[in-house]
Amino acid sequence: MMVPRDPGISLREVRVRSVLSPSKLADYCVNPYAGCEHGCVYCYARFATRFSHPGERWGSFVDVRVNAPLLLEREAARKRPGQVYISSVSDAWQPSEQVYRLTRRCLELLLRHGYSLFLQTKNALVLRDFDLLMGHRNVELGVTVTTLQPGVASLFEPGASSPGERLDVVKKARSIGLRTFVFLGPLLPGISDGAEGLRQLLEAVAEVAPDRVLVDCLNPRYGMWPAVSTAVSQYDPCLLALYRRILYDREERALYTHDLRRRVSDLATGYGLGTRMRCCF
Repeated sequence: MMVPRDPGISLREVRVRSVLSPSKLADYCVNPYAGCEHGCVYCYARFATRFSHPGERWGSFVDVRVNAPLLLEREAARKRPGQVYISSVSDAWQPSEQVYRLTRRCLELLLRHGYSLFLQTKNALVLRDFDLLMGHRNVELGVTVTTLQPGVASLFEPGASSPGERLDVVKKARSIGLRTFVFLGPLLPGISDGAEGLRQLLEAVAEVAPDRVLVDCLNPRYGMWPAVSTAVSQYDPCLLALYRRILYDREERALYTHDLRRRVSDLATGYGLGTRMRCCF
């Protein structure tokens, strides 16, 4: 599968001292890359490169950790096997992976050493690695979806695969025996968090039938407002005030999240997803 790369992305090959790191999301995490070509405007991972890439626009650079597989071979052999999250500060299947294949090599090593995998992506490039993952019940694979509208996704997640391609990944993952999930988040205020937007999302998720569904709201993150406000302005400038209130007014945010949680839970039950859904906010 050929994934188009943006020729304007700055790639830098770097070497790191460790790659199998403790994580709050799983026992460990592995990040073959830092920085991400997907350039999602709401991404929390900006914090991870705030010192190494000061002043550079998120989505315009990638650090390729070329020694990650070599380090992982050593670290995986000596540490106690557990669950590994791939990956926590970038998408492990962003377009550069098509060239460097670091994620694929890391998958091979972790599976060989008996680690379980928790994989999350927005890129259909992950289909390339289904030959490695097939039939492994210790692998859970999921995709992130914020909207079903390709035009909206291109504003908020400009380098990622289309929403339909991501959901197709889940369907194909189920067919090869993997446990699956869909992460609906962040729901976009005034875009995909309303009645019609939620119905469309939940109906599409019900059709691909993941083992579980996680839902999150838009959260205030380091350095995100300039990119978020630009995307919102391009979609509908009238929504800017709403985004500012939800993100930065504590009282408004509390009211919004309470209402959103209720509406998501009510609709999920109607689509048969109630017992499989968990709100993360």
